[in-house]
Order: sequence, then C-alpha cells, then structure tokens
Amino acid sequence: MDHYWLYVVSDSIGETADLLARAAISQFADLPVERKRYPHANTEQKIAEIVGLATADDAVILYTLAEESLKKYMRHCTEKAGLTAIDVLTPSVEAIASRFSLEPTNEVGNLRKLDEIYFERVAAVEFAVQYDDGKDPRGFKKADLVLLGVSRTSKTPLSMYLANKNLLVANLPLVPEVPLPKEIFKLAKDKIIGLTIRPQNLNDIRRERLNIMGAVGVSDDYADPNRLIEELEYATKVYRRLGCRVLDVTNKAVEDTAGNILELYKEAIHE
Repeated sequence: MDHYWLYVVSDSIGETADLLARAAISQFADLPVERKRYPHANTEQKIAEIVGLATADDAVILYTLAEESLKKYMRHCTEKAGLTAIDVLTPSVEAIASRFSLEPTNEVGNLRKLDEIYFERVAAVEFAVQYDDGKDPRGFKKADLVLLGVSRTSKTPLSMYLANKNLLVANLPLVPEVPLPKEIFKLAKDKIIGLTIRPQNLNDIRRERLNIMGAVGVSDDYADPNRLIEELEYATKVYRRLGCRVLDVTNKAVEDTAGNILELYKEAIHE
C-alpha cells in the first residue's frame, strides 16, 4: 500500500478532529499517512457518500458529529463496511456530563463560536491599547464607544474592561489647553460617553497618584484644587457641546461604571 488514509469528518468545519488527526499522525515517523477532510457532513446522504469513499481507500475515520442521529448513522455505516471509525468528541462530553450532572447542548460548531469570541476579544483589547489616551483620533470612527474625561477618571481601565466584553473602545483625555481633535465632532452623540467626578474625590486620587509616582513627570498643578475645578468645568462644557451622555464615576468601582456604560450602549443600539 502506497499510502494510509485518515478521513476527518465533521458536521462543522472539523477543526477539532483534524487537530487530533495531525497529532496522532505525528506519532508515526515516516509513515505515509494522508488526511482527507470532510466538513459540513450534516446529512445521512453525505455520511453515506464519505463512508463509501473511505471504504475504497480502506481509511480510518475520525469524526465529530453533534446530532445523535448522525452519530448512530455513522456507526451503522462504518460497522457495515468493516471500517474503523472513532468518535473523538462524545466520550469526553459524556464524561463531563456524567461527572457534573449536566446536559450537553449538542450544537454544531460550538468550538468555532468560542474561538471567534476569543479572537474578537483579543482584537478589542489590542484596539483599546492602540487608541488609548487619544493616541490616534483616527480610530474614533472605528470604535463602538469613545470615552472622554479628565485625567484619573478611569478611562483606560474602563476601556480595557469593556474590551473584554468585545467592545471596541477608544478614549480621549480632556485638557483645557489641548484642542479637541476634529474627529470627535464627526461621531454620533450616542457613541460618546463623558466621565465626570467630584472635585474632592479627584483631588484625593491625584494626590495618591503623586505619592506613588513621587511627582516625577507630573506638573505642579496636577492636584491643585483650583486647577481641578477648571478641568472639570471644561469637561462639562465639552459634554454639552457634544450632546453626549455623562456618567459620574465618583466612588464607583470600574465594574459598576462599566455596567452602566454597557446599559447605555445597549439602549443606543436598540433605539
């Protein structure tokens, strides 16, 4: 025999079975094994056709099928053809279901859905880093949300937290002496969240920040009460000018503020 054949069959795209197939083949050095991949085998007719081809190749079949009826049909066809067929997913699912008294969903493509969610989250975190602190206002138009606020109103922590909810979030620090980027005026007001805080609380936070940093690289008026009031009044004027929604972050945990932002975001997209 010139080649040995390993068929990878799935009712989804077959990533799980194919990964296992490649891992198994790697254990046999210089063995001429070739894989044939058959995704979206979601009907009895397709399974019968694949088993027919596998019979001609005298192949081993590795399969992942979610529907119980298709699994039974695969077993019936391969047993009748005298083929070796291995259900690579069911034993693990059944063990978990039995141990924890749970019922599996048996939905097709769940692993792929989880992978997509994971990679979307990674992309959202990368977006938050790239467009943090107003680094590149051109990213505002790509964002789901843009957070505005004076220094120490939790813009960056909120951006990262919301990124882990798969939202693309940019943020912009508000400084009276720094002109607003033109990009901010091109956004829908529902896309912008203004953050505010009570002056005394902001003073406490900034003084603590000064103690941690040892005042290195920080201006003398960073925690000056008059300066804080000036910054917060400026921020309020910006919010009024933009017509955006405003959240007070005073004494709030990042998780609580993020929850409020998510509620506002959901309301906006359903309006």
